[in-house]
This record gives sequence, C-alpha cells and structure tokens, in this order.
Amino acid sequence: MAKAKLHFSSGVSSFLIANTGTLLILLIWWVVTALQLINPVLLPSPVATFVALWEGMAGGGLLLDFWLTLYRSLYAFVIAAVLGIQIGILLGANENLYRSFEFLIDFFRSTPATAMFPLFLVVFGIGDFSKVAVAAFAGGLVIFFNVAYGVMNTRKTRIMAARIMGTPRWRVFFDVIFFETLPQTFIGLRTAISLTLVVIIVAEMFIGSTNGMGQRIIDAQQVFDMPDMYASIIATGIMGYGLNQLFLLTENKFIHWKGR
Repeated sequence: MAKAKLHFSSGVSSFLIANTGTLLILLIWWVVTALQLINPVLLPSPVATFVALWEGMAGGGLLLDFWLTLYRSLYAFVIAAVLGIQIGILLGANENLYRSFEFLIDFFRSTPATAMFPLFLVVFGIGDFSKVAVAAFAGGLVIFFNVAYGVMNTRKTRIMAARIMGTPRWRVFFDVIFFETLPQTFIGLRTAISLTLVVIIVAEMFIGSTNGMGQRIIDAQQVFDMPDMYASIIATGIMGYGLNQLFLLTENKFIHWKGR
C-alpha cells in the first residue's frame, strides 16, 4: 500500500513538473476570463473552449477538418521526403555538383513558401493539389538541405577505413554514408513535417479552401465563434505536437548511435 502511494505521488509530481508551463497558462487564462479583464466575446473561458473542442472532435465538423488537414500535411510530407532525400543524396555525394546549384538552393531556401502561392496557383489551379504542392516544396527544401549536409559531412575516416578494407563503393554508401547521414536526415524530416503542416494551414486559409483547419479557424473568426476558433487552434497545435513527438520517438528508437 505504501509503495503504491509512493508510486502514485511520484507520478503526480512528474506530471506536474512536465506540465508546469501548460498548467500556468491555463490558470492565467482562467483568471483573466473569470475577472473579465478581456471582453468575453473575444476570449472565452477555458471550460467553454474545451467543451467546444470535445464536441467538435466527438463527432462535429472539427473532426472532419482535422483529418483533412492531417491528410494534406502527410501527403505533402511524403512527396517532400521522397524527392528531398533522393536529390539530397545525389547533390551531397558530389560536392562540385552541389556548388553548381548552390545559388539556386540558397535562393529558394531563403524565399518564404507563402510567397510562392501565386505561382503554384497558376501551375496547379485552385484545388487540393496546389496546397499540397506548395507545402511539399517547402518541406522538400528542408529535407534536401539536411540530407545533402549530412552526406557531405560524413566522417571521412570511416569512409577511408571502409575503402582501405576493399569495401565496394555501393557497400560504402549503404553501410557507412547512409547510416552516418540518418541523424541529419531525421532532423530534416522532423522539421519538414512541422513546416508542411504550417504551410497547409496557411494555404487552407487563403487558397480557396472550403474545409480544413485553416479554413475553419478563419470562418470561426469571421462569425465571432470564439470557442470554436480557439478549439480549432488547440486541435491544430495538438496535431503538430503529435507528429513531432512521433518522429522524435522514432528517431530515438532507431537512430540510437547519433552523436557517437
């Protein structure tokens, strides 16, 4: 009994330590709304917001918009990963080739993806794929840059050791370069999944969308349905956090040699 009590209190302490910031924000939010320091029309209470979140996710329109945005984000991410990893390996393996494209790489990497909306609308038209394409473009650049950087900075001593032992070039690539590059590749993938979600949300807001979390947030704001607007923002944050944690757990499980 004493052990169970100790275990329970230890678990509660761990939870409080890990979520102190979140609990503090919720407390401030509750105090502000309880004292009506901000107009209740503009800032609903945490209870009203989480009730709207629960009702929306339990069978309301919020759940459908959540899945549509998640689908678009993952669709864009898969395209970005497939193209970004291949191009990154190709250019990273040949430094001269990389240098010849360096200006274009830095130019597009420095250009905000949202500035490319008009171009993608002209090419792909108003529809789902234009949103997916611009998000894939933004995510692909991040993945490509990290993969190319990882390939170019593979530890030369390990490559030389493998070649001295007479290892074929293809084995050097798969057994040395590939595994050395994986930690940097996962950094690119984890950054890209967050970026594609951001671009998809913004695209849903401004590129003729009739559904998705971005459009839902805008619609709720325009009709002053503030509980639904804040609930949609929280749901979007949960989606981004969940995707990031999924990649972080995968990275920690399978890339256990990183930094060694």
